[in-house]
Amino acid sequence: MKKYILVLSFLPLLVACSNSKNFAKQPTQVTEVEVIIPCSGPDYFTNKKYFRANSIGESLDQVVSKKKALSNARADLAASVKVLVEAVVDNYVKSSEMNNVEQVEERFEGLNREVIKEELVGIKTICEKLTKTSQGKFKTYIAIELSAQKLVDKFHERMMKDDLIKIDYDYEKFKNTFEEEMNKRN
Repeated sequence: MKKYILVLSFLPLLVACSNSKNFAKQPTQVTEVEVIIPCSGPDYFTNKKYFRANSIGESLDQVVSKKKALSNARADLAASVKVLVEAVVDNYVKSSEMNNVEQVEERFEGLNREVIKEELVGIKTICEKLTKTSQGKFKTYIAIELSAQKLVDKFHERMMKDDLIKIDYDYEKFKNTFEEEMNKRN
């Protein structure tokens, strides 16, 4: 009888040990999976030298997926440039205390639209990846950039053609204001 009691006293221990082994073998449940998006991340952020934007386009047609991605990226880039240039112009005009401030601001706004529209033609694609989904759709991942220096140069060129702006225009002051705004974006 003592043997049976001894065996029965060890039985719960044996069951507990065997359950812990089974518990350890059970797979852990994954609640999150990292999603890696091509043509995105820190290497594709706007910095002191370049405005950058990225996007994704999806379509059953390969060409359409690329057009969608490029169109969306261009729109994002144009919006970023517009916001920065408006801040630059606002700070530049206020600090310059030009005689016809309101009229000059209107001229600058017109120049903004023209220059941004012209410069978006000169964007550079820095990353492009094409995938095909299980549903048979094409996905294009794209990243583009625009040189900040080329944008400043284009503004300078256009301002020198405008007689009203040219009277009070100071290139170095404009460039410094532009660079200060670019530095805020990093």
